[in-house]
Amino acid sequence: MNHSPLCTGFDDESLISRRKFLNTFAMGLGGIALADMMNPLSLSAASDTPIGTHFAPKAKRVIYLFQSGGPSQIELFDHKPVLQKQHGEELPDSVRKGQRLTGMSTNQASFPLAGCPFEFKQHGDSGATISELMPHLSELADDLCFIKSMYTEAINHGPGVMMMQTGSQFPGRPTMGSWLSHGLGSMNSNLPSYVVLTTKNKGGQPLGARYWGSGFLPSRHDGVRFRSDKDAVLYLNNPDGVSKKGRYATIKHLEELHQHQIEKQSDPVLENQIQQYEMAFRLQTSVPEVTDISGESEATLKLYGEDVTTPGTYAANCLQARRLAEKGVRFIQLFHPGWDGHAGLPGQIKKQSKETDQPTAALLKDLKSRGMLEDTLVIWGGEFGRTNYCQGKMTKKSFGRDHHPRCFTKWIAGGGVKPGTSYGMTDDYGYNIVQDGVHVHDFHATLLHLLGIDHKRLTYKHQGRHFRLTDVHGKVVKKILA
Repeated sequence: MNHSPLCTGFDDESLISRRKFLNTFAMGLGGIALADMMNPLSLSAASDTPIGTHFAPKAKRVIYLFQSGGPSQIELFDHKPVLQKQHGEELPDSVRKGQRLTGMSTNQASFPLAGCPFEFKQHGDSGATISELMPHLSELADDLCFIKSMYTEAINHGPGVMMMQTGSQFPGRPTMGSWLSHGLGSMNSNLPSYVVLTTKNKGGQPLGARYWGSGFLPSRHDGVRFRSDKDAVLYLNNPDGVSKKGRYATIKHLEELHQHQIEKQSDPVLENQIQQYEMAFRLQTSVPEVTDISGESEATLKLYGEDVTTPGTYAANCLQARRLAEKGVRFIQLFHPGWDGHAGLPGQIKKQSKETDQPTAALLKDLKSRGMLEDTLVIWGGEFGRTNYCQGKMTKKSFGRDHHPRCFTKWIAGGGVKPGTSYGMTDDYGYNIVQDGVHVHDFHATLLHLLGIDHKRLTYKHQGRHFRLTDVHGKVVKKILA
């Protein structure tokens, strides 16, 4: 007895099922609308090709030396003699102005001012005032552009780092590296456009993958973390019994299956997976090459300091950053925790500075000697600064400082930035900005501008709205541009 084909669409290719008919015609339009509401990436991802620059860029790549925990600007770059003169005296109410405190300072009965115990001197033709804690960086004063009037609304670490990375205090948005990967694409198809390096066994505030995630952008724009272990990228090497040829064949078969599915119905998730499989295969050759420092000269290794040959140290990561930049990685971010000086700050910041000063200066010198600093934007700084008053108990030799988002210092170098410059000013107490404030959104707008991008035009539609790194704010700080 002959039966009619079932309404599945698979029994006879020459016949069209009821379900397929409805989906293709009347219900098809509704399906498209529903798909856009439920998963807007399904439509927008098809246009996820590099946008390119809007005007001639000054920088091609970024190396972001992120000092997680909030370095104290008062001990490093923003000298305040008044604090030394009034050490131990109460912070005037006229200065604090009832501003928000963290939960760690809310119950303090008093807010005694804490002067910096370290000496400051002027350096270079620019006369930049830099602490004795940064002797190597001081030699490069005329290459640096200090922004002493940074500010943010975030007062705690998680929201603060998220704000600095994504332009929002809340998780879920793309990080700056992801935006650049989406907007400018890759300069080397054999390496990720966005690489993350973290200092190994450092402690401090925890660092999660959300700080280098792509948010609602396609996942291929995630930052790829290079580890300090034998395999810089997880599962980089083939398992026992699997040859390179066999792995390649597996990837090609997967790609064929995915392509077969995409021909029936476009699926951005599968498209991303295909690209990621292919990238993973290419990384097997490119990553070992870029992470092998055996070819570096003795002079170069000496420049970065004795820790440079120990994988996972800040020095090793700084050298790795230069190698990645040289190989065409668009955005390289180093995370170095440990700057959270709530107690024992003088000893803590002295140790942190010793660990980071020479490698940071070496990176700048190395880039400069290779003619790369001109088109490489180097950024140094954390998520916020520290208070001018002591948190908790103050002793003759030690004190702590709480989080301070009202004003803090970052510096940038290379990539079209005006060298030997100090922009913005804080009051005599280092508590409030008195001239040329630079919000995080302004900072992001300026960095994108240096890379040839109009921050208002680098957008991505998500949940019915066009998002951007600078949200609905931000202005380019033109006075620091070369």
